[in-house]
Amino acid sequence: MIVPEVQAEIDKFLQGKGLRRTRQREVIVEAAFSTDEHFTADDLWERSRKIDRTVSRATLYRTLSLLVEAGLLTEIDLGKDIKYYDPNFLEHPHHNHLICVDCDKVVEFSDANISLLEDCITRRLGFRPTKKAIRIEGTCEELRRTGFCKSRVDKGPA
Repeated sequence: MIVPEVQAEIDKFLQGKGLRRTRQREVIVEAAFSTDEHFTADDLWERSRKIDRTVSRATLYRTLSLLVEAGLLTEIDLGKDIKYYDPNFLEHPHHNHLICVDCDKVVEFSDANISLLEDCITRRLGFRPTKKAIRIEGTCEELRRTGFCKSRVDKGPA
């Protein structure tokens, strides 16, 4: 189920572009916003096809581009030269990411001190930010402490 505010934004954006609301687009949007996890285009393809087997890859990629352009999804870099999409920027527009280099676990975080620091730095250096992102890579405590991590189940021992 898509949040009504998200659906209203999508409808308004599509109408402004002269595009129709189609069943395939609805399925892709439903799959994209039925989770708060980051996903790749392939992840979204699999989710969409579970809802409706007729969803085409071409429509998926066009819809992803439209959702990013509309500001409803954000493309993020979590490493490994793969585009990830984050559906959480609508509710939490100023969050950042911690990424475990061992198990690929991603933790979202926001911090008022970081936001203040970003503002101070950009103003001092004469920038007006259009987009901000902090990506911190490290090792998660669980793997370091116990030698095992739930997020690493399919990757074998550390």
